[in-house]
Amino acid sequence: MPVLAELVDGVIGVDTHRDTLAAAALSSVGGVLAQTAVRADAAGYQALLGFADTHLVGRRCWAIEGAGSYGAGLAALLGSLGEQVVEAGRPKRPPRRTSPKTDAIDAVRAARDALGQPPEQLPAVRQRGDHQALRVLLTTRRTALAARVAAVNQLKALVVAAPEELRAELRGLPTKRQIAVGAALRDRPTKSLEHRMTVRALRCTARRIQALQAEAVALLAELERLVAGIVPWLLELVGVGPVSAAQLLVSWSHAGRFRSEAALRRPGRNQPHPGLLRAGCAPPPQPQR
Repeated sequence: MPVLAELVDGVIGVDTHRDTLAAAALSSVGGVLAQTAVRADAAGYQALLGFADTHLVGRRCWAIEGAGSYGAGLAALLGSLGEQVVEAGRPKRPPRRTSPKTDAIDAVRAARDALGQPPEQLPAVRQRGDHQALRVLLTTRRTALAARVAAVNQLKALVVAAPEELRAELRGLPTKRQIAVGAALRDRPTKSLEHRMTVRALRCTARRIQALQAEAVALLAELERLVAGIVPWLLELVGVGPVSAAQLLVSWSHAGRFRSEAALRRPGRNQPHPGLLRAGCAPPPQPQR
């Protein structure tokens, strides 16, 4: 299997940060041709293109560290221009604290690591567009649900420690009812300071839970709409909902992402839906728990 060095004239390694980008142009044998550093903005991206056109004309590849975060803007621009882009792995920690590590060294390392690997084994850059839209919605919904769980736990703790009169109103109610009653609590100016402030804390917490739940429901509806527009047949499979379908699309990301059924199971350590497996291939038995 040929490595990348046999297929290109050189590689441009890029070490990305929030405000700056360090780049190094290397020949196909790993020699450093030139290095530069630019700002991480539109002008800096154009400067890097000029740097590449000056020092590495011909077949070239970009190895970008953090192509899904700080390097997302550069990777998107290069992809739109038809440039070959791969994502470089994070650098290993030096064996000794005195070992040199700079942005320029990391850029060279990213390029050399890419040169020594077959193109099929190099991580592809995350897809933008529909995949990124699903990814941000999934992340936002996940954090909203996590915040709701934390708020429910806080509400329960407030009820346990509330003054006896207030605790008696909420203690025996189911969670949903506690949230509804807590959100409707009114100020009680004749009560003690502790009682009044506990009422305010319960009301604020319950209303926060309601807002987070409404946000999660709205995000779920948006996810379902997006998935139905991309792969409507996926939602027709039994047991596959909008969240599972969206996560599958985000995890798959590009052709070749999953080379086998074993690779499809590996990210979640779960058995995929039989409809997602190759026809005629029986799923393996589930592990005993």
